[in-house]
Amino acid sequence: MARQRIRKKPMAQINVVPYIDVTLVLLLIFMITTPIIKQGVKVELPQASAKALPPTKITPLVIRINAQGQLFVNVGEHQKQPVDDNALMVRVAAVLRSRPGTPVMVGGDQGVPYGRVVHTMALLQAAGAPSVGLMTQSPAKAGK
Repeated sequence: MARQRIRKKPMAQINVVPYIDVTLVLLLIFMITTPIIKQGVKVELPQASAKALPPTKITPLVIRINAQGQLFVNVGEHQKQPVDDNALMVRVAAVLRSRPGTPVMVGGDQGVPYGRVVHTMALLQAAGAPSVGLMTQSPAKAGK
């Protein structure tokens, strides 16, 4: 008596459980990192060589930070006196309401900690400044 061979049909199923696991892990990673990416200060970075800004009819709003981290604004009666963070925001918001489109610039002493400059830029952004520029001095003028 000859034995008949029973042929097994090939399985046509794909095990998708590992793919679901990977997808869920990626989803969690994206859900966690997306809010972190959205935080920050908008800054227009300069190109390789900085050129002087063309003259405009609107006088820019300039915030200067001295070596001690004190803030000075070129608007108001007491421009030579330092202002605190709240006063800075009030002055900047008032200027931007009365003169929309006013360019906002930050100039800091070389010894100012980077964190202080970023904090000041965040205050300006909270006060309504759409963009903030950083002031620099060319090497030729620095030597004079």
